[in-house]
Amino acid sequence: MSTLSQLREQLNRGGFDGTLASVYCTDTAGVAVQKVRYAGAIDSFAAIFPERDEISLFSAPGRTEVGGNHTDHQHGCVLAAGVNLDVIAVAAPRGDNRITVKSEGFDADVVDISQLSPRSEDTGRSAALIRGVCDGFVRRGYQIGAFDAYTTSNVLKGSGLSSSAAFEVLIGTVLNHLYNGGRIDAVTIAQIAQYAEREHFGKPCGLMDQTASSVGGFVSIDFADPQKPIVRQIDFEFSDCGHDLVIVDTHGDHADLTDDYAAIGGEMRSVAVQFGQEVLRPVSPDEFYARLGEFKGKVSDRALLRAMHFFAENELAQKEAATLERGDFNAFKQQVLASGKSSYCLLQNVFSTAHPERQEVPLALALSERMLAGKGAWRVHGGGFAGTIQAFVPSELTSGYCTAMESVFGNGCCYVLSVRPVGAIKLI
Repeated sequence: MSTLSQLREQLNRGGFDGTLASVYCTDTAGVAVQKVRYAGAIDSFAAIFPERDEISLFSAPGRTEVGGNHTDHQHGCVLAAGVNLDVIAVAAPRGDNRITVKSEGFDADVVDISQLSPRSEDTGRSAALIRGVCDGFVRRGYQIGAFDAYTTSNVLKGSGLSSSAAFEVLIGTVLNHLYNGGRIDAVTIAQIAQYAEREHFGKPCGLMDQTASSVGGFVSIDFADPQKPIVRQIDFEFSDCGHDLVIVDTHGDHADLTDDYAAIGGEMRSVAVQFGQEVLRPVSPDEFYARLGEFKGKVSDRALLRAMHFFAENELAQKEAATLERGDFNAFKQQVLASGKSSYCLLQNVFSTAHPERQEVPLALALSERMLAGKGAWRVHGGGFAGTIQAFVPSELTSGYCTAMESVFGNGCCYVLSVRPVGAIKLI
């Protein structure tokens, strides 16, 4: 930890410039933006918690799902990447049992860590995530302690970039470094974050979002054993491929989509049960197709289609990782398109059947095909049903692509991102 004045001085004289350039994949101008951001967070912390002087700085990135759409909750394989949008925290330990987290634009969350059982009144609130992470630490035999923190985020809510996972991972990273000497590995932090979201926050989720945020870079994850996922960083320099990663926010309404998300896992499991399994990963695709007629009428047709998506997508996510490793970006783009087609036609998560009149995601995909056919790649991004799409756009077309998309979905709907080489970290 350093004092407030020491950190301000280091920021001003460029002591963090190299670190910021690497973490945020940016140039001198981008570093200057981050320095202003961190300085503002330090000043806000000092104003809210004037009795604290020695502080630490933390960061946890958002993530983009590259391959493996809705495979993780079936113990499948995914390809994801940390991005250069993040949640940052200024934090300082305290000597009682109270964690106070003041996030920019929100009321402070105050959590008594002597009481770690899930609370129904906190369901869906940030306080549940804080308490849940602490609970997860204790259950695994790690230390917890009180702290004050100020956080600010540029990970867009509802963007499919997983702002909630970044927040959970950030809280775990603070506890890891303040009270456990930074010895807890990134995958364990991700698992604790998932536990917090499922058991305290009340949202059924897989483990991909938290793992990508915690580990960083391009990450191939095999969840065959969710307690011991196989995590492998992919050696691929995205900045050298001549394309930009563009996330397009279609401004679709995410309200009341929990049932849509939950139905995917539930329907996939309804097929797995026919084979005596809880999830689809142990099921043989060949046996599934051989017995497909037997299941017609026992489970819904949509469940069968979603199972078909899982089998294809699980294999495709592994192929995408291998394709990137050998540096064949043109083949990778074709695999992205195949993944997108499967999500659209089989998984059916591009719009909610409860609101068929709202089809922002299909509209964005259709426009992308018109502009990028034979040149780029595009697909639904994240959980789907509303929100964002992902496009890999040749750099010379990015400006025109963004202009066209913004003419339909509004100014500022396009975000040109970088793949961040590191996951959640303590900067100092």
